[in-house]
Amino acid sequence: MKVTVVGAGAVGASCAEYIAIKNFASEVVLLDIKEGFAEGKAMDLMQTASLNGFDTKITGITNDYTATADSDICVITSGIPRKPGMTREELIDINAGIVKTVSSSLIKHSPKTIIIIVSNPMDTMTYLVHKTTGLPKSRIIGMGGALDSARFKYRLAEALGAPISDVDGMVIGGHSDTGMVPLTRLATRNSVLVSDFLSEERLNQVKEDTKVGGATLTKLLGTSAWYAPGAAVSGLVQAIACDQKKMFPCSVLLEGEYGLNDICIGAPVILGRNGIEKIVEIELNDAEKAHMKESAEGVKKTNDLLAL
Repeated sequence: MKVTVVGAGAVGASCAEYIAIKNFASEVVLLDIKEGFAEGKAMDLMQTASLNGFDTKITGITNDYTATADSDICVITSGIPRKPGMTREELIDINAGIVKTVSSSLIKHSPKTIIIIVSNPMDTMTYLVHKTTGLPKSRIIGMGGALDSARFKYRLAEALGAPISDVDGMVIGGHSDTGMVPLTRLATRNSVLVSDFLSEERLNQVKEDTKVGGATLTKLLGTSAWYAPGAAVSGLVQAIACDQKKMFPCSVLLEGEYGLNDICIGAPVILGRNGIEKIVEIELNDAEKAHMKESAEGVKKTNDLLAL
């Protein structure tokens, strides 16, 4: 199993680290345009192998896509990260050009690959890859919902005063501060609805804290977060590589599901060796349907900025 990660910055390096530590891939290729940067990150990570007990080979490459040939899965993290006060949508002009070039270069050398998009605005970048590469929809996946759901579960556990292993919950909709749809109604603590433990007011606070989870970290760190995004990517990659049939909310091209068409937005999917094997439709209530529709309208407005 060969995995390529494009972009050796904090997010890309974290992706490579978590994938390697899980020890299911034979090789991770880390590629960057900055001379020597990916090579240095790869060497540093490889020097942790004996300490962390993994045998995955991590190779750093400067802008040579021939080294990515025959990758089973490719992860695109490249692009400029958010700065404090920036929305994900403000990154579109620069990142669209980068993602288009990177995706075509990857597919040239790995035509059967599955692509996972991390670059922001993530739903729109996922849509761009659909429109410009010709890959089947099952092989193009936006990471956002997996990360947003992890942040949701963190906030739920915090509110409950419970271990996070007790908590389950999901975020669908757009990967943006206004577009996320945290499904508080369906969230559980060991199969018991979280609403049995928390007031409506507290649940609404959890929802709002989840939606601004990325912005909160950007304000604190001065740039985008990297540990949780890297872990989210590694979960998706492992589910595909190991054919786990796990369910994750991911940005996926919808063609009628949830009443939406020609849009990439967060929805639960089953991930296996072929990529997206099934889109799962949850029965939403009227408020959730309205939030999902509003989220989709926001994503489409950003998509309209693309020069397709």
